[in-house]
Amino acid sequence: MLSHSRCFSRTLGRSLSAISQGNNVLGRRMLSGLSTCSRVAYKNSHPELDARGSVFQVRFLKTSSAYRNEVMTVNTPAFAESVTEGDVRWEKAVGDTVAEDEVVCEIETDKTSVQVPSPAAGVIEALLVPDGGKVEGGTPLFKLRKGAGAAKAADVPQPSTPKAEAPAAPPPPPPPTAGPIPASLPPVPPVPGQASDAKPVSAVKPTAPPAAPVAPAGAAAKAPRSENRVKMNRMRLRIAQRLKEAQTTCAMLTTFNEVDMSNIQEMRTLHKDAFLKKHGLKLGFMSAFVKAAAHALGEQPVVNAVIDDTTKEIVYRDYVDISVAVATPKGLVVPVIRGVEAMNFADIERTISELGEKARKNELAVEDMDGGTFTISNGGVFGSLFGTPIINPPQSAILGMHGIFERPVAVGGKVEIRPMMYVALTYDHRLIDGREAVTFLRKIKSAVEDPASCSWTCDP
Repeated sequence: MLSHSRCFSRTLGRSLSAISQGNNVLGRRMLSGLSTCSRVAYKNSHPELDARGSVFQVRFLKTSSAYRNEVMTVNTPAFAESVTEGDVRWEKAVGDTVAEDEVVCEIETDKTSVQVPSPAAGVIEALLVPDGGKVEGGTPLFKLRKGAGAAKAADVPQPSTPKAEAPAAPPPPPPPTAGPIPASLPPVPPVPGQASDAKPVSAVKPTAPPAAPVAPAGAAAKAPRSENRVKMNRMRLRIAQRLKEAQTTCAMLTTFNEVDMSNIQEMRTLHKDAFLKKHGLKLGFMSAFVKAAAHALGEQPVVNAVIDDTTKEIVYRDYVDISVAVATPKGLVVPVIRGVEAMNFADIERTISELGEKARKNELAVEDMDGGTFTISNGGVFGSLFGTPIINPPQSAILGMHGIFERPVAVGGKVEIRPMMYVALTYDHRLIDGREAVTFLRKIKSAVEDPASCSWTCDP
């Protein structure tokens, strides 16, 4: 008991001495070490101790800026199983201040781009990989000094310079004193008898302004002719490689047809307001073609199949995963809508909207694009009239949609103007015969032209 009292007395004496010397900060630090059984009160700048217990404990707390200024190394995140390496494109430079979760760099892989955020707020100390360098999973990327420069300095008010006072206006001059009234008028100047060198107005000819100097014909400035070389990103290189592989591997053949869009447009006009109110989504034509393709794939399973070149076998799938081609600034990506056979229009439109948003924000993962048993490419959004799509390997077929244009068509022996769309089916002739391909495309045509009579339609 006596030892505790002596310890407290020494501590309290030091604290009071620090306070009496004007070092209030030190006094507060030392007194802050007292336990909750004692209380220090400040009244009129004199400390008063209210001891409510007989035992006191003293702790001395010491803060440090070591954690705040810690330098950490950020490594490359792990890639998907099918991706081994990527190219780095830096968004920040050495000395830049970054916030937590702010993107520092982007790693472009064969299939997608992976964003690397900052794990904490701080300043970039060093970039360990050059721009465009290749990295693998776990490779050190950059060094970050935590907390350094993260907090913005408070704005220091600029001292206001007193405006120079305007000089006082001089006093107005005194009014002139009135002089004596003149007795006679001032003399009139003599008028010359004849003006010298006078000319009539009609004889004066206007002088033309000096002509601008004419530049020689050969000296005309020519527009600069230059070239700019840009390195192909990994995604573009991979797309080019896969397209060439498809031409080399598959025996591609394309069949065409045209679809009268009158009924599907009428159905969309009839249900779009109720569909938007119920689901919060716009009803488009893409969902109709996706659902029609799923219906046709169920009746023609060979179009949904694929050849396994390793085992020389045909793999039939009892599920329908449809890839939808989406154009992005970095290249064409094909996110997958999985389990389309069990979806309705609202499910398809919602999935397309979510995948499209992720593609525009460059947030598609490899898992979003893996798989797929069939692909639909809609070139009509760009105004395409006609085209032949290329198969997306290892799939066996792809459907190409095009623009809707009014054309004269024969209906019941009469010529009518109808909204028409050309559709194309490119298929691997090694697996799919012409009969199956044409039948498949005609089923899509029938389902879109008469949606009310098909079993795949659903109440939106």
